[in-house]
Amino acid sequence: MIKKERVERLAQFLREKGIDAFYIGPSADLEYISGLDTHPDERVRGLMVSKEARCFAMTPLLYEEEIVKAFGEVPFYAKWDDHEGFTGAFRRGCEYLGIVGGKIAFNDGVRAVDMLAVRDAMPMEMINGVDLLAGQRSHKDAEELDLMRKAADIADGVTAKLQKFIRPGMKERDVAKKIVEFFEEGGSSKLSFEPIVASGPNGSMPHYSGGERVIGDNDIVILDIGGRYGGYCSDMTRTFFTGTPTEEMKKIYEIVKKSQAAGEAAVKPGATGQDVDRAARQVIVDAGYGKYFFNRVGHGIGIADHESPYMIEGNDVPLEPGNVFSVEPGIYIPGKFGVRIENIVAVRRDGTGEALNHFTREITICGE
Repeated sequence: MIKKERVERLAQFLREKGIDAFYIGPSADLEYISGLDTHPDERVRGLMVSKEARCFAMTPLLYEEEIVKAFGEVPFYAKWDDHEGFTGAFRRGCEYLGIVGGKIAFNDGVRAVDMLAVRDAMPMEMINGVDLLAGQRSHKDAEELDLMRKAADIADGVTAKLQKFIRPGMKERDVAKKIVEFFEEGGSSKLSFEPIVASGPNGSMPHYSGGERVIGDNDIVILDIGGRYGGYCSDMTRTFFTGTPTEEMKKIYEIVKKSQAAGEAAVKPGATGQDVDRAARQVIVDAGYGKYFFNRVGHGIGIADHESPYMIEGNDVPLEPGNVFSVEPGIYIPGKFGVRIENIVAVRRDGTGEALNHFTREITICGE
């Protein structure tokens, strides 16, 4: 159902920004407002919210039953059939809201070709609305936080199972397949993202997407995993060993562990994303590995696995209670190996940060 309180807050923001309406295509924004988890395709559908908090829903007849079931009592449904195209229905909806010729924002769930078709069909001022809901979505309420704690708890359980499951001789993709199974067993509705299983030298690529390497004896394996619960994502990373790590591996692991702890310790209301990034990064720089840590320290998470706020140099916006994000420093040595440790952290009203993940950050050997 359409979440009326979220629509009201969005409408107030539109009034403050001088925007007449916001069109929300299939996206995390749409799921946040309506609960509908759907993906964009060539059939235009979504929800228009006006600055008066009035709405119309766009729906092709092919999706009508699904959208009406998801949205509920929307005052006006702009329906269209394949043979007629969507622009006429879009205009009818805008006429219903009285926003023809107005300033209309579009989010990132709308294809550029569809925006161009709308532009040619009716007068309006089109603006980029990609961040219009970012601030609202970044402040999780108590119910959202409970869902994210459960999602993180499931991820912790999956990680514990993986620690016992992984053995030398397995391919990375064999582990990735098991991750899907473990999340389903734990109660996740689906994965937050495709898992990363990066062993040996593949671990030096932070977003490695392969899977054919065979995990060896005394190997190192980065596991970056996440699943959804109640519509909210988890995301965690641990680095495991299949035997005794080398002295270099142990040294770098301990640096990353210290860096991750420093990043978490910097989390509090009033600190900035830049502060968290600097706290974690300085540990790695001081240890002489700064050039091997080349990405931001963290990203917000919620209905989407990447959203505001971001823990990055240049982000000087103060953190507030309800912000939830990752703290995930790493060291990546090309051609050798990588180490990353990641927890999701929530900003609490009591002035501290709450780590939602609880699986150990100590050196962990698979099978033990």
